[in-house]
Amino acid sequence: MASLEDDDIDAALKRGQAARNSEPRATSVTFDARSQKVVIGLSNGITVAVPVDLIEGLAGATAAERAEVEVQGSGYGLQWPALDIDVSVPGLMAGVFGTRAHMARLAGQATSTAKAAASRKNGAKGGRPRKQTAA
Repeated sequence: MASLEDDDIDAALKRGQAARNSEPRATSVTFDARSQKVVIGLSNGITVAVPVDLIEGLAGATAAERAEVEVQGSGYGLQWPALDIDVSVPGLMAGVFGTRAHMARLAGQATSTAKAAASRKNGAKGGRPRKQTAA
């Protein structure tokens, strides 16, 4: 009779196989210097191009450093060994391009009509209100 651990291992293996069959994985990756994008070929036939400025650590890299990218972990990761950068392919597909701090910086750079209007409105009032200090 199989032990509980054997049953757990078998169940985990089945979940892993199901994930491999359903989740897209990278089958190829290149850096396109002309468009400044990392081009990822996925196992489902889709090709995705991500601007290098979005991926944490690549903005300051040279074209040669950006071009030295490899598919890792059965297609679940991308790695730039010379830059010590590892990126999750499922993370990229979910719009996660780096650490929480990096993502917050990207969000702060976003512009919109509403953001510009709010800025003009605050400027007309004398700018952002000063923080109140506790008395």
